[in-house]
Amino acid sequence: MKKIIPCLDIDNRKVVKGRKFMDVQEVADPLTQAKKYVAEGADELVFYDISASTTGRGLFYDLIEEIAKEVPVPFVVGGGIRTVEDVKKLIALGADKVSINSITIQNPDIVRDIADAIGSEKVVVSVDIDRDEDGVWRVFAKGGRENTGIDALEWVEKMESLGAGELVINSIAEDGVKDGYDIPLMRAIKERVSIPTVASGGAGKVEHFIEAATDGQADGLLAASVFHFDEVKIQDIKKALKEAGLTVKDE
Repeated sequence: MKKIIPCLDIDNRKVVKGRKFMDVQEVADPLTQAKKYVAEGADELVFYDISASTTGRGLFYDLIEEIAKEVPVPFVVGGGIRTVEDVKKLIALGADKVSINSITIQNPDIVRDIADAIGSEKVVVSVDIDRDEDGVWRVFAKGGRENTGIDALEWVEKMESLGAGELVINSIAEDGVKDGYDIPLMRAIKERVSIPTVASGGAGKVEHFIEAATDGQADGLLAASVFHFDEVKIQDIKKALKEAGLTVKDE
């Protein structure tokens, strides 16, 4: 079953959206936006506190608790997670899953520790990927600004082996560009792992979601801009997925 996943990037308690991880602009209030997506048929929501990791402050726990109480679909929280205790608190506040990114690069073994604490099925590893000057897919850190030199395909295998239950693949080159998801990247990753993969970065029209679900073999289809600005309707995506012979959750 394919999942449609609106992403809410939160900065200073507001939903924001950028392009290629830059040029961030304010969009809306998180709770209002979350309720809107649920009403439109979202299967899951992702809430990324995009400045928590870079500024070193903690997550907005009160905001997370408020959203979790109001949102009846699975709800993923990421950004600024540093310890197993952070994760336990998020789950206790109502998050269904946690998404980790920066901390996995600093301390890969924390994936195993978190999986042991809450179960692999609740552990989402988000990976920011771009090609280097030699055309090799590399893992990037610090909001896509720093090339770690880590081979992205080897990295996703490692994350699965350590206990990740799902992977969100963020294509930096496609982020906010709306030219389509990075299908070659998604296919290459799907050949390396058996856990569910979520395509992120590049959706601009309904056809892009279908390409990611079919050619890219993505289990989840994540987007932000096209949903924030009402450029693509969730129900139109689900209709097209069904017409392509794929299974979706009907409301």
